[in-house]
Amino acid sequence: MQIKKKNFILIIVGVFFAGAILMGAVCATLLHSPGYAITSDEKLTEIKGYIDKYYLKEYDEKDLVEGAYEGYVAGLGDPYSNYMSKEDYESWMASATGNYSGVGITFSENEDGNFQVIEVNPGSPAEKAGVVPEDLILAVDGQTYTDSDVMAAAIRGKKGTEVTLILFHDGKEKEVKMMRDNIILQSVTWEMLDDSIGYIKISSFINNTGKEFKEALQAIEQNKAKGLILDLRNNGGGLVDASVDVADEFLDEGVVCYVEDKNGNTETYKAYDGKTNIPAVILINESSASASEILAGALKDNGYEIVGTKSFGKGVIQTTIEMEDGSALKLTIMQYLSPDKHVIHEKGIKPTVKVKDKEKTEADEQLEKAEELLK
Repeated sequence: MQIKKKNFILIIVGVFFAGAILMGAVCATLLHSPGYAITSDEKLTEIKGYIDKYYLKEYDEKDLVEGAYEGYVAGLGDPYSNYMSKEDYESWMASATGNYSGVGITFSENEDGNFQVIEVNPGSPAEKAGVVPEDLILAVDGQTYTDSDVMAAAIRGKKGTEVTLILFHDGKEKEVKMMRDNIILQSVTWEMLDDSIGYIKISSFINNTGKEFKEALQAIEQNKAKGLILDLRNNGGGLVDASVDVADEFLDEGVVCYVEDKNGNTETYKAYDGKTNIPAVILINESSASASEILAGALKDNGYEIVGTKSFGKGVIQTTIEMEDGSALKLTIMQYLSPDKHVIHEKGIKPTVKVKDKEKTEADEQLEKAEELLK
């Protein structure tokens, strides 16, 4: 969910509880505009007075100020725009490198708005604690979240520190305590299936994904594969640059995607001449989102078969602006469009061959259909 362009970081991806008197001047500047009925400095000062007079516990004014920043942006009602403290921003940026301290889980928001575990890293603290795919994350250290990036930052932390998750596991709530450890993600795995069919799975798009994918593709070509299955299922996205790098291996010179701002201005991201000659089928499901939808949309519009179920439909782009104190503001500024200019946000990518994976069977019906198409 990140492309560096024009000194911004573009990303595919609280309640307003007011704070200290210090915030009055800040919010007065931000909010004092025609049509705004209550000057923010008056109201914030009034709220601050009630807190000082009646609030039972001790508090830190810095926490109220941070809460006001978070709440102000939350007032947009956009689940992908948010304010991040310096600590949250540093943790969030670390995840994009694929090398961070945490518990080793990948999660995404499901159709019901819950945060669902979709992958657990082998040997990670999460695997050792019994966390499994399809567990729902209800709280982190006693706090609930509405923003996936902020919750992910809360789960990550310094190696050797403890984090407690409340999960919905096997039909009931379960408290899981884990010690954070160094996590190194490998976003690309590959193998050869029967009938000389290569299989590559991309779990997320991070800094090394393009390089890892090229290495996997070269290995499959050296094994004289007659077909390739690219598995983007449960891939919640990541860096846009990485998804464009992968698309470039499948497309000759042409459009990978367009990005469009509020005024209808567009920019184009392109593939360059040269692609693999191996026929390919792409797998997606309802947890394929963001950068994985850019890739799937580009390949679908260029004639590739897409097997599975409709993708998540996260097709807006945010810019993350780092502030002087190290905190950051993430705002939705664009949407992306497929090469044929199909809107993906809230619509998703529809497969060319719809196949549901039946939960009651051990077989992988979607993978089997992809193999069938390549034979």
